[in-house]
Amino acid sequence: MTDQPRITLDPDVLAGKPVVRGTRLSVEFIIGLMADGWSETDILRNYPTLAHEDISACLGYAFFRD
Repeated sequence: MTDQPRITLDPDVLAGKPVVRGTRLSVEFIIGLMADGWSETDILRNYPTLAHEDISACLGYAFFRD
């Protein structure tokens, strides 16, 4: 479970992977885009349902995950 309200874990969505609330975009996917060189601006332009806070939540989740 996560204490980050923008990240959810639901066994019925992407096999329980952590995703941005209200989407099917996994934390892993967002971090992968950034690892591939996408900027925050690139991500927000291509996925307009996301906000800066969602990307920050993904980074925080990945950083603090055990």
